[in-house]
Amino acid sequence: MISASMKNVEKSFGDNKVLKDVTFETREGEIFGMLGPSGAGKTTIINILTKQLSIDSGEVHVSVESHEIGLMLEHDGLFSRLTALDNLIVFEDIYGIPHTRTLEVIERVGLGDAKNTVVDKLSKGMRQRLVLARAVLHKPKVLFLDEPTSALDPMTARGIHQLIRELRERGSTIFLTTHNMEEATHLCDRVVMLHQGKIIEEGPPKEICERYNSVKTVMDLESVFIQLTGGGLK
Repeated sequence: MISASMKNVEKSFGDNKVLKDVTFETREGEIFGMLGPSGAGKTTIINILTKQLSIDSGEVHVSVESHEIGLMLEHDGLFSRLTALDNLIVFEDIYGIPHTRTLEVIERVGLGDAKNTVVDKLSKGMRQRLVLARAVLHKPKVLFLDEPTSALDPMTARGIHQLIRELRERGSTIFLTTHNMEEATHLCDRVVMLHQGKIIEEGPPKEICERYNSVKTVMDLESVFIQLTGGGLK
């Protein structure tokens, strides 16, 4: 079953066309990755799929209701004067989530020892983990994650990866953006690669690496884009 899709989508801001004939679909219960440099159109696609932006032309479909979506985006929207736990309790009350679930999630993202710390006092990485905790609190059917492990240490990142896999195993569809080809290879079932608003490659990430690498190892994202565009991440 298709969870979300775009067909021939075009989007411009003034004279700047940011999406050009974008077509893809995500399947229920998969981790779908979107890779590309800053300005490639990744955030615009997420904003369209979450109904924060309209399109100029094409078709967009999302199979779930707004309350069944989880979001971890660039702007965290945290309440800076509340503690980490109290930030989650706000959403706990909105969604009617058991307090035990909230405590479980805050532990899973590695914030158990900081749950009573005011958000203003948290590091960037800790804030990022808190946003992820909030995004998965209500066990969403579709989860949008914008670079969920950037600025995290390797051990915490591995824990986040395990949480993402568990959500997928429970039936959630994960829509993931990352600049890390190795992360995409470990996590994603399929990826699309964006360049200047166009999809220039798609498929299982390991197969994409093997397609452009004679030694058949995981390539870094820059190397893949040099092969695809001749110019790297530009």
